[in-house]
Amino acid sequence: MLPGESADAYIGRNINLLLYTCNHPIDMWDKIANYFEKYPSQAKVARYLLKYGLRIERDQVLCGDVQIADSALARAAGVDRRVVKSTIETIKSDPTLLKFFSQLLPTNHLKNAASAMGWTAIEIVPTNAHEPGIISAVAEILARSNISIRQAIVDDPMTSEEPKLFIVTESQVPSELIPAIRQSKGVKGVTIY
Repeated sequence: MLPGESADAYIGRNINLLLYTCNHPIDMWDKIANYFEKYPSQAKVARYLLKYGLRIERDQVLCGDVQIADSALARAAGVDRRVVKSTIETIKSDPTLLKFFSQLLPTNHLKNAASAMGWTAIEIVPTNAHEPGIISAVAEILARSNISIRQAIVDDPMTSEEPKLFIVTESQVPSELIPAIRQSKGVKGVTIY
């Protein structure tokens, strides 16, 4: 959110991206899952690329503009280095996969650093990660208390076994707001850091 921007304005400004993302992820995920169905080791690498926003460019894996060594990615994903190379080749051989994997970007996650800056990190466990309105319900509670959201990150339910919503606020969240957040639509649990 921009300084002074209401939750409604933020959502309105980003509604096209949100609607596109909500209406189209299954097609790409189905394509990815189907493509790697016969290659479980490559599927592990592809999932790792997605989880961390690592993109494919030419014959390289990049995190932003930083090249990631095949051997480092292989160790992290628990596969042989050759599997990383073959995953890159598999992705490059399909225009749809290449278009997707060449556009990924890493995202900084402020949850663990929030307290060092005097901010609050809120971790929300949803009752159903596919249910719409969880972010807006929590954002509305914070906005009514004049608390600005610095960052909101949602784990992708397709790549995370237990997806969560993380909201970092620019100020401390008063303890009296926690029950209201817990009672929000779609919220199963709340942890404050």
